[in-house]
Amino acid sequence: MEMAGNLIAEFGSLHNLMSADYPTLCAQKGLGESKYTQIQAISELASRCSFSHLAKEGALCNPKITREFIYNILSHREREVFLVLFLDNQYRVISHDELFIGSISSVEIHPREIVREALKVNAAALILSHNHPSGQAEPSEADNLITVRIIKACALLDIRLLDHLVIGHGEYVSFAERGWI
Repeated sequence: MEMAGNLIAEFGSLHNLMSADYPTLCAQKGLGESKYTQIQAISELASRCSFSHLAKEGALCNPKITREFIYNILSHREREVFLVLFLDNQYRVISHDELFIGSISSVEIHPREIVREALKVNAAALILSHNHPSGQAEPSEADNLITVRIIKACALLDIRLLDHLVIGHGEYVSFAERGWI
């Protein structure tokens, strides 16, 4: 317990500790590959538990809780990650998937793959999201263009795009809130 308290103090928060990469964590006294693997497993279990509870309750239909859920997944990532929430016709979450992982400054997104995954799980609607590791949540022109392409691809198959969230450090931008969707 003392080690856990010291690690949380060292990393500033439990979230930061659980998000630490292998070299950073293993540089700490008393930590090696085994402890790193345990911490990663605990982090994954906590995430799945949180998601299953929220999805079961339908709580992700609330925009604030949806943003918090996505923020918790993406805000600490060091590379751009494109996450999609797949929803049924009542806007309950069916599943979520990190479909694309890029570099520190970009991620290549394929609308065809998004639509294919949506059809696989019989999704009626989607919420898109990705992070900006730079910390600035303001969408780029590329973000705007790919969102329009995805909207058009989904519309052909009667799949509704509800929002596209861009996550920065302590901030987000919602395409829906800005009236862009």
